[in-house]
Amino acid sequence: MVFGRIPTVVDGSEVVRLPLRKKNVSAIYLDNNATTAIDPRVADVIDEVLRAGPANPSSQHAAGRRARERVDQALETIAAALGTKISTPGGPRLILTSGGTESNHMALHGIGDPKGPLIVSEIEHPSVRATAQHQQANGREVRWIPVDRDGVIHLDALASMIDPPGEQAAVLVSMMSANNETGVIQPIQQAAEICRSAGVPLHVDATQSIGKVPVDLDALNAAAVTFTAHKLHGPVGIGGLWLASGVKIQPVFHGGSQQLESRPGTEPVALVAGMATAIQLATAELGSSAKLMRQLRDSLEQSLCRKHPELVVVGQNSNRLPSTTSIALSGTDRQSMLMALDLAAVACSSGAACSSGSSPPSHVLLAMHAPQAWVDSVLRFGVSKFSTMDEILLASERISIAYNRLRRFEDVEN
Repeated sequence: MVFGRIPTVVDGSEVVRLPLRKKNVSAIYLDNNATTAIDPRVADVIDEVLRAGPANPSSQHAAGRRARERVDQALETIAAALGTKISTPGGPRLILTSGGTESNHMALHGIGDPKGPLIVSEIEHPSVRATAQHQQANGREVRWIPVDRDGVIHLDALASMIDPPGEQAAVLVSMMSANNETGVIQPIQQAAEICRSAGVPLHVDATQSIGKVPVDLDALNAAAVTFTAHKLHGPVGIGGLWLASGVKIQPVFHGGSQQLESRPGTEPVALVAGMATAIQLATAELGSSAKLMRQLRDSLEQSLCRKHPELVVVGQNSNRLPSTTSIALSGTDRQSMLMALDLAAVACSSGAACSSGSSPPSHVLLAMHAPQAWVDSVLRFGVSKFSTMDEILLASERISIAYNRLRRFEDVEN
């Protein structure tokens, strides 16, 4: 192993000796909660559509009509794969967006009275959390649902927040189906029953769930559901917002008649077709892929905890996505550990990809009232259906080496 002086910051220190990456070291990608490798079968579909020539579904000539047919077919494929029907007049519908962030933004701004009270959980993705905070700063009342120490929302708190005595009833509830940092699955079905009984729409951010656990949109009983392609081996830049029958939404953008003026702009036919293929494959192969991911995740956790009994798997007492593990590497600094693993060619993250480049601690762990030692040292690892056991075994070895080295450095510093 080659060593050099790599600048980093650990408790105010200037540097720590870390291994420099060798050119021939194989990279191991364990950041699949941030984004996934595109499935070659999806790439083939995108390539086919792009090579077919110009495609604007709004054009009335033959090429435009072919493009419209391709988009409509893709939407039907997505709907069928996710357990819903969009062909019935007045029934559920799918709005195409640029991805999960836009879909979440559209739901929070467009469903219900934008000035009415909004309810979100304390562990939401930054795209929901930041939107809610922005609205709160501009005068909207936002009620925050707490979570327990395992990272599961308090349903009793949700029920009490919807229509508290003497206060205005909430107009929208927004919750994620599974947390992007810990993988903890939330009790969406129960939350939906509470919301439906109270007559308040529920928006669900399901970006982390599709392709990892079963998702049936009609059975979910939500008013709106966010999804995106690049979390399940589809292309970046395309996502969707499903709306239940009768749910109305105010557009965020203006300037075109596409998608019934809900979201104007030329639909990217190739990306839409790619997303449809990705979702179809993800749901069709769910049984085998989820089994593989769970085996790989468990192997990584068991291997590391066997070598280092002091490590803690965050949310391990809760039902979790089969692909995700969040591990507190106590005695190390998460940013230094992240850098060490990057140099060791192991890609992971210290939180949500939208915020992991910054220094603030995880709002998810803080909401869970996690010990400071966890907050300071947690890293997230995410496997996919393309991960292998050989990669997991090698990653475990590299993580262990980096952990031992940085922990010794911390001991010397302290």
